[in-house]
This record gives sequence, structure tokens and C-alpha cells, in this order.
Amino acid sequence: MIEAQADRATLGAMVQTAQDHLFVVDAAGRILDVSPGAATVYGMPREALCATTVQALQASGVLSPSVSLEVIRTGQPAQLMQRTGTGRQVIAEAHPVYVDGRLVRVISRSRDLTDLRLLQDEYALLQQRFTEHLKRHHEAPAETPVEAGELVVKSRLMREITQLLKRSAPTDATVLMLGESGVGKTAFARQLHRWSRRCDGAFVDVNCAAIPESLFESEMFGYQPGAFSGAARQGKAGLLEQAHDGTLFLDEIGELPLTMQSKLLKVIQDGSLTRLGDTRSRRVDFRLVVATNRDLARQVEEGAFRLDLYYRLNVIPVTLPPLRERREEIRGLAERQLERLNRRYGDDKMLHPRAWAELMSAEWPGNVRELENWLERAWLAAEGSVIGGPAGAEPGSAGVPPSQHPTEPASGALLGEGEGLKAALAAHERRILAQLAQTHGSTYALAERLGISQPSVVRKLKRYAITLGRERAES
Repeated sequence: MIEAQADRATLGAMVQTAQDHLFVVDAAGRILDVSPGAATVYGMPREALCATTVQALQASGVLSPSVSLEVIRTGQPAQLMQRTGTGRQVIAEAHPVYVDGRLVRVISRSRDLTDLRLLQDEYALLQQRFTEHLKRHHEAPAETPVEAGELVVKSRLMREITQLLKRSAPTDATVLMLGESGVGKTAFARQLHRWSRRCDGAFVDVNCAAIPESLFESEMFGYQPGAFSGAARQGKAGLLEQAHDGTLFLDEIGELPLTMQSKLLKVIQDGSLTRLGDTRSRRVDFRLVVATNRDLARQVEEGAFRLDLYYRLNVIPVTLPPLRERREEIRGLAERQLERLNRRYGDDKMLHPRAWAELMSAEWPGNVRELENWLERAWLAAEGSVIGGPAGAEPGSAGVPPSQHPTEPASGALLGEGEGLKAALAAHERRILAQLAQTHGSTYALAERLGISQPSVVRKLKRYAITLGRERAES
């Protein structure tokens, strides 16, 4: 008797002191208790709310719709967006309470999305102040490259983002990568892992959109032998376990179904998981980095993304700009991709100057991924060692980037008698290198002047038997 009274008193105290707007409802929809803050949001005194039912509140528009009614109807937890009688928009979730297999109570809580918007505004202000602080105290001069591992970082904005990532790398704070598809979120996540104290651990890259919901648990959580038909005889460690002591990168996090979001949230909160078919939990310790091209805040408002998970993920948001807003990096990205292709296919092809001009002016709606794919197609389509050229290539072909058109007419006026394009370009390239080699004392300085990588300069100097001025003076 005393314990039952204590339980009721404890529940009452929790409801009375809750910051969220709590409702306790019985299986028939009668409201048994309401937290004090709910009166302001729903526009009715607490006493009036406790004297009615969720059915009546939904019919009168106070709850539109009622999340508790959804739980009573389905017997399952529910989350949805509500429009209240006071015109506010709140996100509400409710959970069933069973005794001996029978539904006896529904506990619901809601939060005014005004809180979310205020937090977003506050975080945006903090980011702005942090950026201004970097500019005043930490930003390198414009001509000094920022050490960024394998990343290409030229623009002022990207240097600021790189510095933010380097400063957050030693911590375990969750990073939320935002930006259009193809901007390089995975590459930045990998570099963040290399900078972190977990760099010796695994970097587990998971595309959430690529895992069917029916396979999510077995892939992410793993399973024990015999957990289901077709399970491997020895069982399997899931992707979450594989990321232990390393970094877990969840790409396309906005595509994750709500039911899967709740399972992921529990792992993040508890730091443990249970394999399918197992009874014991396993500790997991990883750095979480997530990425999306969706507006997660809007998804929260639409009820498609859990608010509590959003809070967990939105610790350090990093927005990567599209390639068209950082054109300074196009040349470096293209040079790096050409080096990869030359190594992969065992050749040493280069872009025609005209192709370079078109490359730099293209819009690249698919961003870095589209640029790299176009270069590979152009590399494979080029018959000689020069990619692209003035011979009237069609838009979208190997000669001209997509959505671009030739800006100059094809002409052979600069070719010598009997000279082909390849020989003319090679001669022109040699003249440029020979001239600049007189005034630049290192291959790094020459690479900076030409806008290409230092290894490319070394290969070209060797090909044309050109030595730098300093090397000639020393010999």
C-alpha cells in the first residue's frame, strides 16, 4: 500500500516538474494528469484538460491530431506533428504502458517547435562569432595553403571549415555534415577521422539509404548464430560494432525511417547494443559523424525525423558549399583526379587549355562527384595524350563539360606545316615550362605558378629535360 502511494507520488512529481508538456491518459482516452506547462501551449487550464478526453480535444481542434489516440488505435509508440488550439506547432510522441499484456496507460509528451527555432538561431549566432574569431586570430594568409591532408582547400570559406574540423577532431563531439549531393562530405569525414585520436581505429562508412529497412537491424547490430533463417553459422558483428574505437560515418542520415531512428538513438544514448538473437548487451565506443543533403530541421517539423535524435546529431554542424561557390578549387580537384587516372590506367594524359577554360566555368550541379566522373569519361574517350580540344566537341561529350558550349571557333592557324595538335601542345607546354624554370627556384613554386600539383611539375620537367635555374647554377 505504501509502495503504491509512493509510486503515485513519484509519478505526480515527475509530471508536475516536467519541462516537456506531459499527458497521462488511460486506455479509454480519459486524461488523468497533465503537466502545468501544457496549459499555455494547448490554451486550456490544467483542471479543464484533466476533466475531458483526448477524443473531445481532437474533435474541438485543441489537439490536431491526438498522438495518444494513435497509440490507443495501434498499440505502438507514435510520433507526429500537432497543431494546437492556440495556433502553435508542436512535435508530440506517445508510448503505451502495458500490464499483463493489456494496454492501461498512454504517456505522451510534446515540445513547442519554437524551442527548436530558438536553438537554431542561437547556434547560428555562435557559429558566426566563431568564424569571426577564426578570421581575427587563426586564419592563415590567403596565399598560404592550410594543411588539409588529401583535401583540396583553396577558398577562404573552405579554409575556415577545415580549421573548424581540425579543432573539433580531438574531441568526440558529433559532427553533422550538410550540403548538396557530391560536395565531398565523405572526403571531409575521412579527413576528420585521420586528424582524430581514433585515427588508428576503423572508419566505417554506412549509406543509410542503401540498407533496406528489413535488413537494418542485422546489418547495423549484427546477429548471433541461428538468429534467423539464412544467418551465417558463426554469426556476424554489425557495422556499429565494427566502428568500435573508430569513427562511424552515417551518410544520408535523413533517409533513415523513423523506426530505425529510435533504434539508433538508443545506441547513441546507452553506448551499447544487443545483437539479434542475443541476450547480452555489448559496449560500443565510436565517434559519430553523419551527413545529409536534406533539411533535417524541416523534416523534424514535418514529423519525418525525431526531434531528440536531431538534438543528438546537431552538435557541430558543418555546411560544405557547392563547387560553383568555390571555383578556386576546381583546378586542384581536377589535377588530383587526373593524377589518379594516370596512375590507374598507366598513362600521362593532360587537359587541353580550352578544356581547362570550360572546366573552370561549368556550373557542376553534381559538384565534386560530377567533376571527377566527367574527367574519367573524358580521359577514357581521349585517343591521344590530350583531353579535349578545339575541334568542336558537343556539350556533355569528352571535350566540353556538361551544360557548357564552346566559346571559341576551332582554328588550325597556330599549327606549323604538317604539325599535329599533340606536337603543337607539347611544344607550347615546353616553352612555358622552360621560361618559368628560369625564374622559379623550386618545383613547389613552379607548381603554384602553374596551378598544378608538384608531382605533375616534376614529371613534366623530366619529360622535356628542363632544369630549374637554381639547379643549373649549382651544377
